Amino acid sequence: MQAHEPATILIVDDEERNRKLLEVFMQAEGYRTISVGDGREAVAVASRERPRLILLDMMMPGMDGFDVARALKARAELSAIPVIVVSSLDDIASRRRVLSAGADEVVNKPVDRWQLSQHVARLLAAADKER
Repeated sequence: MQAHEPATILIVDDEERNRKLLEVFMQAEGYRTISVGDGREAVAVASRERPRLILLDMMMPGMDGFDVARALKARAELSAIPVIVVSSLDDIASRRRVLSAGADEVVNKPVDRWQLSQHVARLLAAADKER
């Protein structure tokens, strides 16, 4: 019997230390990670690599997370990929805006590793059921 390949998670954040922290968290959970530092690259990498889930920062120069989420959800081949926004925006208006842009979940910075891993596992399980 062949072992399952670990799910690939795309990490999108313009700050390298945030990307590295999320990589450590996700790799410790057994996931494969790909990290990018800007929105345009995120959409290109998602199209090419088809990650199982995306961790997305909102506040980035150029193409911000809102634009990235909308671009992903607008493409049929990418629209089913779960998106977890990892952001310091924690007010109700920002949360609504994030979810209406297409995010499936919001995790506030500083990131609680346990909370993030629970959201990731739940969204991946739900996506597997829909396959």
